[in-house]
Amino acid sequence: MWLASTPSSSSVLSTSLCATRSRSLPLRHSRHHHLRFLPTFRKCILNCRESSGRSSAERVRCWAVKVEDDIDDEACELVNGVELSIGEGDDNIEAYLFKAVKNNNGTCVLLLSDIFGFQDSATRDFAYQVACHGYNVLVPDLFRGDPWAEGRQRAMLEQWLASQDPERVAKDIATSTKWIVDEFTAAGISKKLGIIGFCFGGGRVIDVLAADQGAYFSTAVSFYGTRMDPTTASKVKVPVLFISGDNDPLCPVSVLSEFEKSIGQGSRVVIFKGRGHAFAHRPGSPDEDGDAEQAFTLMRNWLHDGLLVKT
Repeated sequence: MWLASTPSSSSVLSTSLCATRSRSLPLRHSRHHHLRFLPTFRKCILNCRESSGRSSAERVRCWAVKVEDDIDDEACELVNGVELSIGEGDDNIEAYLFKAVKNNNGTCVLLLSDIFGFQDSATRDFAYQVACHGYNVLVPDLFRGDPWAEGRQRAMLEQWLASQDPERVAKDIATSTKWIVDEFTAAGISKKLGIIGFCFGGGRVIDVLAADQGAYFSTAVSFYGTRMDPTTASKVKVPVLFISGDNDPLCPVSVLSEFEKSIGQGSRVVIFKGRGHAFAHRPGSPDEDGDAEQAFTLMRNWLHDGLLVKT
């Protein structure tokens, strides 16, 4: 795949068009999506165990993901995953926290899922991948135990979306942000926070940044965000990387271009030619695997520049 305009963060950032590369990695048969489009994950062993007890964060269980020793320096050797219950009373929500153990860079990223929720394997696998590059990644339950299920009738989708009160969702994201700040920022572990979102979560990224006004989050990545409010764009104070496909009616390129102009701050739009919705975290073919790998690399570099390089 060639990428038209892949400049560093110091270059002029504008809408880019990616063409599908002629060669792609072979589809790898695994229940872990990350084994398919991250070449560093050539070998993965997933261990699941019950935790010995509950901490103040309501630890339920842990996972350890190990990768073979001869991978490149950016890949982690160990990632721990912890199921959490955060907030109190009506504000209580479930979440997963993934932490890099041996290569932790001291920063935290909030990951907002698509409509299939925080327990969906594609979302959790993507969170593993991000953590494997040194980050602490929190994935909250945006739907209070009622995510969209593939078995539901498509005609019911709008009704289900209407039942997800925007104010409640925003409050739950605020609860998640507060937890991150209390656990990482206030403790001096992480000075900067990043935010990533897919589809439904990608749209909420803009809402969060507009309300945050640069207080906690310093960079963001929105994958094919849906239901984004253009009136909020001018309130965003940090750079946003928008990644989508030119064949995605749920996230039109024209809309993203307007968001890029309104937000400024060095924001950027990258469009993958021929790709539809959700290709980056749910690749469905060898060709999409290649584009998903490229999109992940763009996101990884963006987070690195925004959280680890810039002060």
